[in-house]
Amino acid sequence: MSGPFQGKRVVLGVTGSIAIYKVVDLASKLTQAGAHVDVLMTRSAQAFVTPLTFRSVTHQPVLTDLFDAGSPDAVEHVAIAKQADILVVAPATANILAKLAGGFADDPITVTALATLAPVLAAPAMDAGMWDHPAVRANVEALRGRGLALAGPAKGHLASGLEGWGRLVETPELMGHIALVLGRTGDLAGRRIVVSAGGTQEPIDPVRVVANRSSGKMGYAVAEAARDRGAQAVLVSSATALAPPVGVEMVSVGTADEMLDAVEKACAGADALVMAAAVADYRPKKRAAQKMKKTETAWSLELEQVPERVFKTSPDLIHVGFAAESNDLLKNAKAKLDLKRIDLIAANDITQEGSGFGADTNRVTLLDPGGGVEELPLLPKYDVAWLLLDRVRDLLARKR
Repeated sequence: MSGPFQGKRVVLGVTGSIAIYKVVDLASKLTQAGAHVDVLMTRSAQAFVTPLTFRSVTHQPVLTDLFDAGSPDAVEHVAIAKQADILVVAPATANILAKLAGGFADDPITVTALATLAPVLAAPAMDAGMWDHPAVRANVEALRGRGLALAGPAKGHLASGLEGWGRLVETPELMGHIALVLGRTGDLAGRRIVVSAGGTQEPIDPVRVVANRSSGKMGYAVAEAARDRGAQAVLVSSATALAPPVGVEMVSVGTADEMLDAVEKACAGADALVMAAAVADYRPKKRAAQKMKKTETAWSLELEQVPERVFKTSPDLIHVGFAAESNDLLKNAKAKLDLKRIDLIAANDITQEGSGFGADTNRVTLLDPGGGVEELPLLPKYDVAWLLLDRVRDLLARKR
């Protein structure tokens, strides 16, 4: 299993808020993703959830009291602070933000925050009026000035019954923020990687389009993996049902021309381009200005070929392509590799179970100009992306 949390020590500081139920889910998801999760709880947090709840999902002792002389964990905060890869304070109440800003050290979270050299991420959760209070904002700005990262808050329905800013962000988004912080020192730190994703749409009229079945999942996985390894990831994507990845620069496009223009622009100063989008080969020769009405007779649609584009990019840019094929996989992928003159191509047979459009897994074969062929097993798309970026890292090292 690969990913940003594998083998990482995540210290989770939990404070008293009704949003704590989301943090139980977060602790569980981080553990499932391979992290070692140490939970620190304030006294007020225990009024909402017992330590046993967190111990049950993390399989680790929970630290609740700095001064319990009878507990073997009484000074554990010192070791935890030194071993942490990140301290995540969630929910971060107005009270804990004030204590962190003031340098207090009277509970397991504040003591650990002062003792650790690991990055600190806070995920605020409070009523909208509290979040807007000048004192809270001043504390947040002071903490940001010291390098604290912030996740949220989100806007929506609050426990008070009001609507506004103050909701704890949802688990997937919070995990994205944690991955972003953990990846700062990754092996692609300082690199700019552009990824194209999704299927382009060529308009027939203002309502209808000629499109393909690409879900964008593979490209989004590559962008997330690049972010998780420290790269500045830019995702050029057509419309998909996928949520924008946290910390990834998004560029939204529609047609093939828009996609190609945006990719070329994004590649200025980039180190690598991973072309996972399914760009249209054909488009309607004529586009109707108004919606075409249904008639009793059939109608035909004349298509024209989308012109081939040669990207005006740096000769040092690493180019990686994808080839989705339904027959003669290696032959067609090799032909595309030679035609495009790219550094690496990932070929997949869309007729194979788990390897087609919309799947969460993929089975690819990597081909390079030197004749190398590496067949990967069926893997989650994120794991495919991770292995693909291993090759990109190596190619970048050789060019350097």
